[in-house]
Order: sequence, then C-alpha cells, then structure tokens
Amino acid sequence: MTLPRIPFGKPFIVGKELFYIAQAVMSSSIAGDGVYSRKCQQWLEEHLGSPKALLTHSCTAALEMAAILADIGPGDEVIMPSFTFVSTANAFVLRGGVPVFIDIRPDTLNLDETLVEAAITPRTKAVVAVHYAGQPCAMEALKDICQRHGLLLIEDAAQAILAQSEGRSLGAIGDLGCLSFHETKNIICGEGGALLVNNPALIERAEVIWQKGTNRKAFFRGEVDKYTWVDIGSSFLPSELSAAFLFAQLEQAKRINAHRRALYGKYLSLLEPLAEQGMFGLPLSPGNRPENGHIFYLLCRTAEQRTALIAHLQQHNIAAVFHYVPLHDSPAGQRFARTAGALPVTESLATRLLRLPLYSEMTMEQVRRVCLAIQSFYQASR
Repeated sequence: MTLPRIPFGKPFIVGKELFYIAQAVMSSSIAGDGVYSRKCQQWLEEHLGSPKALLTHSCTAALEMAAILADIGPGDEVIMPSFTFVSTANAFVLRGGVPVFIDIRPDTLNLDETLVEAAITPRTKAVVAVHYAGQPCAMEALKDICQRHGLLLIEDAAQAILAQSEGRSLGAIGDLGCLSFHETKNIICGEGGALLVNNPALIERAEVIWQKGTNRKAFFRGEVDKYTWVDIGSSFLPSELSAAFLFAQLEQAKRINAHRRALYGKYLSLLEPLAEQGMFGLPLSPGNRPENGHIFYLLCRTAEQRTALIAHLQQHNIAAVFHYVPLHDSPAGQRFARTAGALPVTESLATRLLRLPLYSEMTMEQVRRVCLAIQSFYQASR
C-alpha cells in the first residue's frame, strides 16, 4: 500500500482568517493601510519591539524600501552573503548598487562576521545580515562594525519571525529589518512582508516611500493641510484581504512556532544517532535550540549522496529539496555583483544541504516516517 505523500510544505489556516477577510470585505475599503493593516503593524511593533512596522506586499518589497532608505545609488556597495534568496541582492541592484558577497559560517550558515571589515571599501554603504533558517547572525559584532564605519545595518529576517538573539527579536536589532509572510514561512498570508524601521531617523521617510512618495500619512495625522509628492516611492502596501488573513495568523504565532520547534526537536532526536556515526551533519544552533523551527536540514557528505537521498525519499512519497544556488555563481550575480575573497564554505554547503519537510500541520508520526526512510537509505548504502 502506498502511503500518503508528505509534501515539503503546505499553506494552512489556524483561526479566524476567513472571518476577518469577510469583515474586511464588508468594510468601506479593502485597499491597503486599513484596519487590519494597522492591527498587524501594531502587533509587530508590540511583540518584536520595533518603533515602526510597515506592512508590505512581500519581503522583496521591504528590501526594496530598505535599499531606498539606505540611499543606494550607482556603484554603492552592500556586503551580504551569497547563500541567500535573489531578492536580498536584487533590491540593491535595482538602485544601481553592487552586492559584495562574503563567505558564511559553517555552524549557523550566516554571513561570517569576521570577514566583513576586510570587504569594506570607500563605496560601502550597508551590510545585510541574513538570518538563515531563523538562526541569528552575530548581531552585536555586526552592529559594532557598522557603527565604527558609518554603515547601515539591514536585517533580512524573512525566515526569522519571533526568533531572538540575546533577548531581542531578529529584524528589530539593526537599522532596518525585513520580514516575509510568504506561504512557505511560519506565519503566512500567501504573499506578504513587513519593513521594521528601528532607526527613528528613518521613520518619516519610510512612511513617505511606503505611500508612493507622498506625505499622505502626515496628512491623515493632521501634520500638513494637504498631501503631495515629496520623494521617490512605490506601491508597497498589501490589500486589506491579505492583512486580514495575516492578522489571524499573528494571533496564533507563538503556538505555530512552538509546534514547529517541537517537530524540529523530534527530527533532531531521531536523526542524532546517524549523525553521530558520521552519515551526515545536523543543524548547529546556538545553545542547540531552534529559534523558530523554520527549517530542518541535513548536510550530506557529498552532492551525489544528496541527489541519491532525494530520489530515495521520493520513492517513499516524501518531498525533500535542496536550497539556494549561491548568487555569486549565477549569471546575474557575475554580472551585477562581486565577491570579497574566496567562498569555500558557501560553495561546499550549498551542494550538500538537504531540507526536510516541516510545516504547521505536520504530525510527529510524519516526522518519524521521514526519519525511518532516511535510516533505510543509509542502512542500504553501508
């Protein structure tokens, strides 16, 4: 008998999503910056400790806003890891900026903070800290570097909702933080994101950019008698339908993350015996604790082993996938960006990393089934 397929991930509903959408539809407007947008922003400010949250239609949009706020222009450089999603680099390339890729750490898979200063040039304007799998970058070290060199620190916290570093929420530590609510993330609304503006000096301009380059927010607060075009900007707002769905998810955010951490812990306990035998590597998180259980991955010994394991899991009706192709190896990366030094850790890990199924409605029994299939693969290959 063929067992039901275990997908890599799937969207989900946890509470009042459809009710809130209906409420939004019955309101006077379903355009952006309405009641549910403001509810979501207030939730993010209160729970993450950011002075200003602006909901966006994607994390990509939040990154593009960050690039504008960083005053990125032609030839300006932005230091970031190559092991990240294309939007991290694209946002700055759209402004004429040059991504400068540095290597990652072998433990957290985040950019190696010890390599940042060597990559700084007179053209450097910002550093982007990507919190891979919700695990924190070395934020205190990065803050110190950026402050000493007069650089903006931007957090790509797409995978890091409610994850923390030393008691502070990721995304709310640097000058700017970018969140994702894409359907593949812990908290979802299909497509969505948010910009956290943590540097008070950037809040007023962020609101203008968010409102298509107008001072519309100031007008509604009664600070000006009419609103007009005052700066560059774009249509970064999501609709109220997306915000309504998102607010229902935010209400259950802690419960969602707690379940994902439990699934992560189950994977860890069942797969540790094989890892101890040297069959593969497991995630290394500070304190051996997953921050928000966003991703569980294996580090296979070789690229060939990873390919064979994916095929084996597919035969058992289980979906498992690899992750980023390093941006410095991509055609656009070679055209628009440059590297600062060699990237051996990035190049090695990218060919060996395998992500296992992990989603909100996954059960412990499904985790056990995935692990049994992995065990059968390594038993057969001995």
